[in-house]
This record gives sequence, structure tokens and C-alpha cells, in this order.
Amino acid sequence: MKRGNFGKVAVLMGGPSAEREVSLKSGNAVLAALKRQDVDAHGIDADRSTLRLLEDGGFDRVFIVLHGRWGEDGVIQGALEVLDIPYTGSGVLGSALGMDKLRSKYLWSAAGIPTPEYVMLEPGIDLGKVTAKLGLPVFVKPVREGSSLGISKAKTVAEMKMAWETAAKYDDQVIAERFIDGAELTCGILGNQALPLIKIETDREFYDYEAKYILDTTRYLCPCGLPADRERAIQALAQRAFDALGCSGWGRVDFMLDKAGQAYALEVNTVPGMTDHSLVPKAAKQAGMDFDQLVLRILETADVRR
Repeated sequence: MKRGNFGKVAVLMGGPSAEREVSLKSGNAVLAALKRQDVDAHGIDADRSTLRLLEDGGFDRVFIVLHGRWGEDGVIQGALEVLDIPYTGSGVLGSALGMDKLRSKYLWSAAGIPTPEYVMLEPGIDLGKVTAKLGLPVFVKPVREGSSLGISKAKTVAEMKMAWETAAKYDDQVIAERFIDGAELTCGILGNQALPLIKIETDREFYDYEAKYILDTTRYLCPCGLPADRERAIQALAQRAFDALGCSGWGRVDFMLDKAGQAYALEVNTVPGMTDHSLVPKAAKQAGMDFDQLVLRILETADVRR
């Protein structure tokens, strides 16, 4: 597609979610890349007036760089469907399911895709029974949040209780998840192409918000170091996990690898980060695409999805 054929493009960023600051950084990087390629792109910090602005502004396409709520939960996608404006990434259903760790697990389990065992934490639950089932340590996670916000690693029942209270600040649904002691891997998806795997190494307890966006000590290994046939198998599993949730366009699937080499799907990110710390640009580079080329390829998914 020629650059001029994209028409007037809105780059949606910011918004009200807990991931606002990262979204602004990602959005400005995408906006700059589009402008470098002579795309008529305009940055919009999403708020209540955004839909009227999109409709009145004569926009032809929307590049969604809203992380977290509004952007990854199907809300903005549904609104853009009503306005009949093509947009990047997954549709309403894929976005909503990708944002929901609990429903993702329901579907993956039904599809035979390995995912760590979990327990829904509800008032009155016996945390001792939870640890008897899952062991210690466990991860405690808000069901609908991104960027590792609200996630804690609990090594005792007392820590699990505190972790539950932390997670509940982000969502009223919280799960405890079995700890998989092994390597962390991520696989970017671009259209029907699974990008090279990245192995993530951090000196922190786990790959948390600081390790993702602030610290420069996190190590990203691409090539990931796995044998080629094993990498291809996990890439195929990533595509299956992505497709099982009805996701499309582009995204990222995160995994943990246990000591036996079994990969467990953790979550799908339907609007991954596009900052200098972000993983999809790193994988795209390994596949031969620079940042500007990647951004243009993602923009093209707005038309492919339609």
C-alpha cells in the first residue's frame, strides 16, 4: 500500500488507564514514525471527546496505541465499529478476551493450550487450601490489567493476602496462579507471522513494571537460544493462543517455560508497547524490519482486518 492511500490517520494514545504514561510514550514513537514516512498522522490523547473528534475530523484510519482499559478491552474498538472507521489490531471480542486473564484461561484450556493452574480469589476463601493446590510461591494478579500492574509474587500465605489486597486496587476480580520456575519468553504476532522469540531475563523477582519500562538492567535475548525446532513449536503455540481468543492484526503472547521445556501461555497483549524498551520492535528487528517499517505494517492491518 502506498503511504498516501492511508488517508488521515489518528494515533490514539494516553487515555485514563493505569498505563497512561507508557501509552503516551508508545503513541508518540508511533506518531513520529508515521510522520517520517509522510503519513498524514495526528496524535490524539484519548478522552470523552475523542469520538466526536474522530467523526468530525474526517479521519480515515485509527492506529490504536491505548494500553490497558479503553484500548485493549474492546471499548474503543466497539466505538470505532459504530463510527465505521478502520482501526489497527484486534476487534471487539479479541480485545476483550485478551484483556481478561481468566476468560483467556477458560478458552485456552478448552483448546488444549497449556496455561498455569489458577484459583479465583473470592471473599471467604481459605488461602491455605489455595497454597495446598498451587504450592508456593504463587503469582497474584488482577484479571483485567496490563504492564504487570497489581501483580505480586507471594511466598507465604500472609504475603498472598497482601498481594490480593494490592491486586484488588486494580480490579475486583483477582486470581492466584501457579508459579512456573523457568525461562520467560514472548512471541510477537504480526498478521499471520509469528516473530522471533525473545527470552527475558531480570534480576528482580519477576518481570514487573520497573523491569519493563524503567530499568536498563533487564536483558532481552533475541535469538532466544532455543533449538530452531523448539522455537518454531512455541511460535506455532503462540499463533494458536492468539487465534483461540479471536485476536487479529498484531499482538504479543507471553509464556513461561518450565524445567522440562513445556511452554505455558500467560496472556495476550493486543496493543503491546512501542517504546524503546518494548518487545515487538525488538523481535521485528531480528526479523529484518526496522521500527518505521513495523509501524507501517501494523497500520496496514487496519484494512486487512476489515
